[in-house]
Order: sequence, then structure tokens, then C-alpha cells
Amino acid sequence: MNIDLRKPPGEMVLRTLAMPADTNANGDIFGGWLMSQMDIGGAILAKEIAGGRVVTVQVESITFLKPVRVGDVVSCHAYCIRTGRSSIRIKIEVWIKKVSSEPLGRHYCTTEGIFIYVSVDKNGNSCSLPEGKGGWVLSSTS
Repeated sequence: MNIDLRKPPGEMVLRTLAMPADTNANGDIFGGWLMSQMDIGGAILAKEIAGGRVVTVQVESITFLKPVRVGDVVSCHAYCIRTGRSSIRIKIEVWIKKVSSEPLGRHYCTTEGIFIYVSVDKNGNSCSLPEGKGGWVLSSTS
């Protein structure tokens, strides 16, 4: 069994508990529920960067690495990879902590993805990011 010794990247943008109502037919947490949590967490960071309203325009990628179980503490960690004139590209990782099942206390990454958000005005039209927020790239991203 591989143990993930990494630390979650970026900042924690959302934390919740996986519940029985969120399971699929196999009893694992439904991938769509995880994707929704990632979108919510990513949007929180995007909104902070944009200083206002954002919309999700694309899920560039999503990879489900390991199943999530009922009772796992689910945390979304995110950081901005790149900004454009109005767009914000965010890497999001879902990490879980085992608090209800073995091995207790184990913490590892289960899902990762890249989501793209766009800053919009009150009418839903794209608008420029605030001064100094647009047009940069995180250099340490592969």
C-alpha cells in the first residue's frame, strides 16, 4: 500500500464530512458529490482573487485516485495556477482524513483536478480581474 507523505498544497478552501446520503450504488462516495465540493472550494478561492462574482466555465481535468468512504473528513485544498484577463485557473486536491475507519488518522489525496473560473459583472458578462491580479502564471507548476 502506498502512503502519501506529501502535504496538501495551497490553502484549505472547504472541509466537510462524507455522509451516507452522498454514496453511489457501490457504497463509496459519489464522484459527482466530490466534484461539487471541489467546484465550491475552487470558487471560494477564485472569488477572493477576482474580488467579486465568478462562474465556473470549465473543468479541465479531474482524476479520482482513491475511493472516499462514509465518515471520512473531506478537505479541498486549492491554489491558483494562472490568471488571464478575466480567467482564473485553479488546481484543487481533495484530501481525506480517516476518523471513523481504519487506519485512523491517515491523511491522503483522493482526487485532483483543474477548474477554470471567469470573473463576471452583475449581468453575467466577463470582466477584467482587478489591477495586479490578471496575467500571471505560477512558475513552479509542471
